[in-house]
Amino acid sequence: MTEREVKRGIRELSPIDVYMLLPRTNCKECGEENCMAFATKVVNREVAIEHCPPLLKKEHEKSYKKLWEMLKPPVREITIGTGDRAVRIGGKLVMYRHELTYFNPTAIALDVTDEMPNGELLSRVKKTEDFTYEYIGYTLRLNMMAVRSTSNDPERFRSTVKKVLESTTLPLVLCSFNSDVVEAGLMAAPKSRPLIYAATENNWKDMAELALMYDCPLVVFAPNNLRLLRSLAKTLRDYGVEDLVLDPGTFPGEGLTDTLNNFTMIRRLACKKGDELLGFPLVGTPIVAWAEGADIPEVNMWREAYVASMLINRYADILIMHSAEGWVLLPTVILRQNIYTDPRKPVAVEPGVRTFGKPDESSPVMLTTNFALTYYTVAADIEAGGVNGYLIVVDTEGIAVDSSVAGRKLTADKVAEVIKETKVEEKVKHRKLIIPGKAARLSGEIEELTGWEILVGPMDSSAIPKFLQEKWKQGSG
Repeated sequence: MTEREVKRGIRELSPIDVYMLLPRTNCKECGEENCMAFATKVVNREVAIEHCPPLLKKEHEKSYKKLWEMLKPPVREITIGTGDRAVRIGGKLVMYRHELTYFNPTAIALDVTDEMPNGELLSRVKKTEDFTYEYIGYTLRLNMMAVRSTSNDPERFRSTVKKVLESTTLPLVLCSFNSDVVEAGLMAAPKSRPLIYAATENNWKDMAELALMYDCPLVVFAPNNLRLLRSLAKTLRDYGVEDLVLDPGTFPGEGLTDTLNNFTMIRRLACKKGDELLGFPLVGTPIVAWAEGADIPEVNMWREAYVASMLINRYADILIMHSAEGWVLLPTVILRQNIYTDPRKPVAVEPGVRTFGKPDESSPVMLTTNFALTYYTVAADIEAGGVNGYLIVVDTEGIAVDSSVAGRKLTADKVAEVIKETKVEEKVKHRKLIIPGKAARLSGEIEELTGWEILVGPMDSSAIPKFLQEKWKQGSG
């Protein structure tokens, strides 16, 4: 394999390429049966090469460096902030999600300015901190605060950065084209490793000095000019700044097509052509939707929301937004979660028995699959209905009810097995099991194998509470 082929993407690597550089001792210290199995997982990005202890020894130093070079992502990974809440962006291995998976979900920052009243500023920081949403087993959050200097006053900016740091430990983006203003902000946050926004063709040297002095990542800004963007990246890298973030500009109106094309071209050149000068994370600024006049603010919010969603789809690694309304942020963070879920692995929950409310020996026993979206939907409907009961979760390899029945992942044998393993019969005195309406065709087989009476429940879990009111009391009487 040539160096160029290695640079063009992880998918062109084979386990043999990795295996030949491993110690090949089959020592099992990595937890795998042999070195080939470990090499396969390395290529699939399921394990890091550092999990091979012999490889870390001095005699294998050259092999380790070769492997690291082969496996490094086309898009550089950059850390913003410090400590547990530091944000990692970039580190992308492939251009298309179906090729492997995406790592480091798009970071979302809400803005404050140095001219905001103190109460409004602190309120926005608190909203950013408190924003959470539980979604199929994940807690979705916002990630950063962007502090913008609208006053162009260094002292005022320093004071604002200090207030923000006193109110949150979220990583910061310091936004100004004035290096004096940025320096004042960095003096208030000398060890916080914020992201500096931004270096341009006019101020790049001053911003580079600040990035090096404070060891901070630096945004390179060249709106709608990829040639200049690449040139600035080369200049800054030659100057010694390694951690760069690229901003080709965000244009929410008629320029939206150019925006999406620029983001796509940059990522394509990095992932498919091995262009290291464009192999850096991308920042999008949906906040610019507010620069366009609108009679009502909801129009700007809507524009910002759809620009944010498009940029997430078009490789943005960080977004700077203004809208703090839930109807803007919620679809954005859910879309991000869906895109950054590993497509190779169904989202699943642990099988077993879940208890809802305060069930007793006469409470209903229900059944569902371990596909996360199915489980959390069913669980939410049971909780919303105030149901006291048990829910058996069958391992269907993370597949929904209808698909698992069709694909023989949900079978009478599996139901019989899980009833036995969970010992649910010890929890209730009856022998009645409610199965999903979409699994109705299994009812006879399950009854025959388990000896339990099967009640076919509703097609939609939202009807479970009504079903129990009408059927369970009759059925359990």
